[in-house]
Amino acid sequence: MSLLRHSVRPTLRLVSKRVSPMAIRFNSSAPAEEKKAVDPKISTIVDQISTLTLLETSALVSELKERLNIPDISFPAAGGAPAAAPAAPVEEEVKEEVEEKTIFSIKLESFDAKSKPKVIKEVKGLLGLSLVESKKFVEAAPKVLKDNVAKEDAEKIKAALEGLGAKVTLE
Repeated sequence: MSLLRHSVRPTLRLVSKRVSPMAIRFNSSAPAEEKKAVDPKISTIVDQISTLTLLETSALVSELKERLNIPDISFPAAGGAPAAAPAAPVEEEVKEEVEEKTIFSIKLESFDAKSKPKVIKEVKGLLGLSLVESKKFVEAAPKVLKDNVAKEDAEKIKAALEGLGAKVTLE
């Protein structure tokens, strides 16, 4: 092992000598003198954030957006409007998207007492739940059945459930 280590090191030294000075400047292993001095408070925060999981990071971002009133940024498509466009047209685009909604949440509002078994069976098939879980789900109405469903699929599911005697809304 030590024989291999000694034979590799000279090669690595030769390779590292060929690296351009620009590449060394941006290398994270650069000497500490070249790095900017960072406020200890900032350094502590960065260390704490780097230990968060993805879910915790997402919650942190959401909380910061809420507290600091930072709006969500929508990036323009390639060849879209310039970055210095006023805020008013962006709001108009958002309004148009709301009018042309294509993704829905299906909410089971209520059901006919006579058709309860049929609705339970349909919910069982849609959600892949057990019979007991489906029964509890239906009895807990109003409850969201499915989220992020395409318009066509949502309308089919709504029609099927309403045909069985359930009251369903698309949100």
